[in-house]
Amino acid sequence: MRYFLAPNSALKWLEVPSVYTMSADELYELDGPAFGFLRRCADEEGCSDEGCDREFLEYALKEGILTDQRVRVKRPPLKKSPYPSLRYLEFQITKRCNLRCRHCYIGSPEDVELPMEKMKTVLDEFERMQGLRLLITGGEPLMHRDFAEINELLTGYAFRKILFSNGLLLTKGRLRSLAVNEIQVSIDGLEKGHEALRGRGTFKRDLEAIRIAREAGFDVSVSTMIHAQNLDEFDGMERLFRTLGIKDWSVDVPCAAGRLRDNPSFGLEPGVAGRFLGYGFGDGLHGGGKGFACGLHLASVLADGMVAKCAFYRFAPVGSVDEGLGVCWSRISPLPLDKLQCNCAVRDTCRGGCRYRAELLGNPLGRDYYRCVAYGQEPDRESG
Repeated sequence: MRYFLAPNSALKWLEVPSVYTMSADELYELDGPAFGFLRRCADEEGCSDEGCDREFLEYALKEGILTDQRVRVKRPPLKKSPYPSLRYLEFQITKRCNLRCRHCYIGSPEDVELPMEKMKTVLDEFERMQGLRLLITGGEPLMHRDFAEINELLTGYAFRKILFSNGLLLTKGRLRSLAVNEIQVSIDGLEKGHEALRGRGTFKRDLEAIRIAREAGFDVSVSTMIHAQNLDEFDGMERLFRTLGIKDWSVDVPCAAGRLRDNPSFGLEPGVAGRFLGYGFGDGLHGGGKGFACGLHLASVLADGMVAKCAFYRFAPVGSVDEGLGVCWSRISPLPLDKLQCNCAVRDTCRGGCRYRAELLGNPLGRDYYRCVAYGQEPDRESG
């Protein structure tokens, strides 16, 4: 019997050799013999089961990592990743948008778009760097003038593609050809709370977009921002999202940047908003690493071609895509937790919260008081 690496599986040589199933969004760390066996199975001719670990073989078949059906997929080069590995790439392809959300950290929409030729260069390098998830953002990414060509380009890469959308442009026709694994829709409350931020008529249209995306077979996640007009709606949102079959529900606090500065009545103090950060479910779209603050495996490519450690830090870029994604990534230094000016009992769990939010609160190495409240640690803000 011959076995083949499944079409939706990709070997990733990260800090630990691994295999990633893009459709199921699962990363499996491997020992040397297992990695070597799967490398042989990734060959066009596959590999035999002679001398292999039968228990591992059966597990790989059950998890959909391997198949006994011949696979003809062009595999990306397998080259050891940099350290730390760049696993998650925020890919802001446009600043155009069809909404004027009152909390948007980017500010008012602009006619700024990442050109196609630069996109391909970035995506090729991200794949060579053993990337796992591409987070396609905007603005509203579906408004990029060349989105049809971008969508076609995405099909050839061995990483998971996640489209961030406000949902208003998702139609059955568009979903039929959409080359992503997952769609994240922003829902910022039930009808009252959501439309307070995003405008009248948006809530029902977004729920319909989620429904037809689920019917079309896409994983759908939801992101929610805590604000002054949705605090009584979180239990209702949780019931709704579970009923809709949502994969992940992420809950966060909008930063006092962009349009939120013009709409301060939507903002909340840590002692109020922090108590709602315990809502949400699922694994989220990018993780961290033990002993390090947020952003250990994350970088952002912005619509103007600049690269930053995350989209919040767009005013402090580390370079341009013209220099190369790898060059820019090498300039982003991981932040060890022991460098932070907080040492509470849950620091290893919360990982210091959001560094940008801490910076807005006065100290880049200080506390994110919203996360402090979320974890039941309510320090005197004047004490640091």
